[in-house]
Amino acid sequence: MKKFLRALNVRQLFLVGLLLGSVWLRPTLVSAQAFAKGADTSWLQQMEANGYKFYDEQGVQQDCFQLLKDKGINSIRLRVWVNPSMVDWVNGHCSPAEVVAMATRAKDMGFRLMIDFHYSDSWADPGQQTKPAAWKDHTFSQLQQDVYDHTYEVLSSLKANGVTPEWVQVGNEIPGGMLWPEGSTANFGQLTQLINKGYDAVKAVSPTSKVVVHLDKGNDNARFRSFFDKLTANGGKYDVIGLSYYPYWLNQDYTVSLSSLQYNLNDMASRYGKQVVVSEIGGDCANEPQKVYDMLVAVQNAVFAVPNSQGLGVFYWEPQGYRSFSGYQLSAFSNDGKPTAALNAFLVTPTLPPTTPTGTNVLANPGFEADGATQTPTAWSSWANTAGNYAADKTETGGQASPYRLTHWLGSAYQASTYQLKTGLPNGTYMLKAWAMNGGGQKACQLYAKSFGGAEMNVALPVASTWTQIQLTGIQVTNGQCEIGLWSDANAGNWCSLDNVELFATPTATAASGQAVGAARASLYPNPATETLHVELPLGAPATTLRIYSATGKLVLTQALQGFRRQAVDVSRLAAGLYQLRLESAGHTEKHTFVKQ
Repeated sequence: MKKFLRALNVRQLFLVGLLLGSVWLRPTLVSAQAFAKGADTSWLQQMEANGYKFYDEQGVQQDCFQLLKDKGINSIRLRVWVNPSMVDWVNGHCSPAEVVAMATRAKDMGFRLMIDFHYSDSWADPGQQTKPAAWKDHTFSQLQQDVYDHTYEVLSSLKANGVTPEWVQVGNEIPGGMLWPEGSTANFGQLTQLINKGYDAVKAVSPTSKVVVHLDKGNDNARFRSFFDKLTANGGKYDVIGLSYYPYWLNQDYTVSLSSLQYNLNDMASRYGKQVVVSEIGGDCANEPQKVYDMLVAVQNAVFAVPNSQGLGVFYWEPQGYRSFSGYQLSAFSNDGKPTAALNAFLVTPTLPPTTPTGTNVLANPGFEADGATQTPTAWSSWANTAGNYAADKTETGGQASPYRLTHWLGSAYQASTYQLKTGLPNGTYMLKAWAMNGGGQKACQLYAKSFGGAEMNVALPVASTWTQIQLTGIQVTNGQCEIGLWSDANAGNWCSLDNVELFATPTATAASGQAVGAARASLYPNPATETLHVELPLGAPATTLRIYSATGKLVLTQALQGFRRQAVDVSRLAAGLYQLRLESAGHTEKHTFVKQ
């Protein structure tokens, strides 16, 4: 973050608010509906005041909040500065009055709210925690009262406007403390007292609001343990641990640190008995929208997978602050004021990591490669509402991972479906996956599954000009067949594309994590493991294959255990994080989780 700030001109030095930063089966989860899919939009008011506009994919001007809502965002985060500059329209504003106005507007549109107190007149982060000018010469006793009064007054103003924030951050990215020097971590007892004053003020006005304490570098477990061990020892009061996660500022791909983030999320929840939330995240949507999409889906899944419903959600920092306004590389809107495809990740329902690798695809010609460009692709059937509208259905070049794709398009309004009825299926649970692009504007545009013995299931294709993976899970086949297809009810010129469609069986979940199916349980030790993980099989166990999967479901190690009741498994090359271990033998599969340190 600091490297980025130094590279900007004076007018752009606004980004100090950013910084560098499971189990597989369980009895309870945060529901997908309750999961917070959030955006920090603190720049929005001054952007609008200075003439910046926002548009949907068709170029129609819309309210930014509505655009975010249409992308699956259900929560808004707003920062509060004490007495900010009202002249510097990028680095200033975010006054208490402005925050109340924006929070009221967000609440009226149905958003949940997080309020982020910086306790400064401008940006506060690990590099600077400058006291407000009005508090500069106050004693520590006065500072405690300042924190209480400021927090109390802002929340009281929100309450008077009918706004009850679900979460309140006491300090922004404070691994080194806040209100320096009195509240530095060098004076951890005093820092704790300041945090507790903020906590007390929140609860005095809004007892149901959850108080968040927030650090950067969410993949750094040692950083978090050091801070929260000290906060706990000093009697700190809080409800939620907030994390920032910015692989971009760490100069690494998210896949390098995702398992460490997952481990830290789980460790914070279990070690301190607190809920966790990714308060800030971002990626280079301008250059790598698909990579950012993948990261957002993976991080949502990681938070969702925290045991015992302790993972609350994920907030993207300033997605709407596009670069012609801010110079900020990680905005999720383009300079034309339109959201990038990366934001489609919030349309995806968070899920647990897969219990097995992808199964065998039962569909024929899934990538539409068998015939080249055609209107009659092998194994697929078509339907249209008029004879002329059959022309809307065709295969063409520009596939996701191979030359061809399926496309629906016509110069006049049309209804069309391209489908495949698969018969002779073993009854059971199936998953449907596909890659999609969509120009938008249709009355309906869906990937669907039906005729499997239950009610039709479908998912709308997200509007995206880059390939986005979508899925339907939990398809319960009870009659030996399933029809899957692409359905369009479109206006003239609307288009969508589909490629690499997969329908495959998924295993029935066992009763609890680590419980065997039809066999006595094995045991693992030590757990957590560092160099070697020992596996002890039950007496008389048959030949067994051991497989280890990462938090993202990637197979990372396979080992045969035939002929040995006890065996050492070398895990020294695995990155730190949470893993699933599967023991597979004739007739049963057994699952365990372990942590690699």
